Amino acid sequence: MEAHMTPLSAGLLLFLIMDPLGNIPFFLSLLKHVPPQRRRWVVIRELLIALAVLSAFLVGGQYILNLLQLKQESVSIGGGIVLFLIGIRMVFPPADGGIFGKPGEGEPFIVPMAIPGVAGPSAMAALLLLANNQPGRLMEWGIALFLAWLATSVILLSATYLFRWLGESVLTALERLMGMLLIALSVQMFLAGVAAYFKAAGF
Repeated sequence: MEAHMTPLSAGLLLFLIMDPLGNIPFFLSLLKHVPPQRRRWVVIRELLIALAVLSAFLVGGQYILNLLQLKQESVSIGGGIVLFLIGIRMVFPPADGGIFGKPGEGEPFIVPMAIPGVAGPSAMAALLLLANNQPGRLMEWGIALFLAWLATSVILLSATYLFRWLGESVLTALERLMGMLLIALSVQMFLAGVAAYFKAAGF
């Protein structure tokens, strides 16, 4: 994460990582076995759980890194790798159904809809980096997280209508475009971590 990142760019990054357009078919398949009258409540519940988890990572980011004795460069490199893998799976989705694999039956609870559907490892790593790099801007990062989550929530709550309106082919194309952007961001995050590591090591 670069020092000049604004709340808007941070929010856009988090929105891309949450991948709401790519999650539409995944969410619809998860809700297939849920009674129609409960589907909206289930989505709202899972979105709120995801927001709570991501907020905890934002607020407790520094403490988590200190507890695990992880350096900022390690999280940047690791986050870049995870982000790259998520981006690759968005561009080239596996045959078993979406970037998170084949959904199970029954009503989803926390896994896999909230985690990793919305609050995935890449989003957690991004929030850890934001909190660690510039802890004095937690309020701004919180606003960025909320706006990204709100946009994601609007899209996922409208999943049925968007799927009918846009169609699977358009959603797939949009997801792959978002995947390409994530791959570019992951490379930038990885290189920033490597550069920071060599700088800290005195090279």
